[in-house]
Amino acid sequence: MARSNPERRAALLDAAIDVLAEEGARGLTFRAVDQRAAVPAGTASNYFANRDALLVQSAARVYERLEPDADTLAHSLTGPHDAARVAELMHQLVDRVADFPTGFLALLELRLAALRRPELRAVLTDRIAADLRFNVDHHRSSGLPGDATTVQLLYLALNWLILERLTLPDLFTPQQRTALVDALVARLLAGEPRAGGAA
Repeated sequence: MARSNPERRAALLDAAIDVLAEEGARGLTFRAVDQRAAVPAGTASNYFANRDALLVQSAARVYERLEPDADTLAHSLTGPHDAARVAELMHQLVDRVADFPTGFLALLELRLAALRRPELRAVLTDRIAADLRFNVDHHRSSGLPGDATTVQLLYLALNWLILERLTLPDLFTPQQRTALVDALVARLLAGEPRAGGAA
């Protein structure tokens, strides 16, 4: 049965992400997804019960593709446990997310669509809350400086920096963006005890 083909489902969701990023939520139709995925007409409707299901599963797929792999997570635990290391990791995070521009832009479209779709809003809220919890827990277990509020503030600020990088790429030069991330981390961690110091 076609619906049980996980590779085809993933390809359709990747096509949906591209459509969302390029044409917005209004442009997301089964026909547009079929065309983008280069599959026969009617394929997407065999996998997704309706457009809302396609939106919800597209959101899940974006996060699936944005999740760091095991090697990236393991690498984040290595090295010194200081502000410079936090800044380095934040630069890597910004680059990783910005390297999937259609995913980030699709998420923006999904957030706007969620204003009118309670099920989608619930899915996005749960997924982003889980992502934040994971990041807070991972940061704490890494021994890096900063607390839960530090992680949440980094999340908020870096998301907007990524938005500017993708939508208004000439607003800040790459050097300015680098300096802004460094300044953000330095200011958030000012007054934090040094690694090995008093908690």
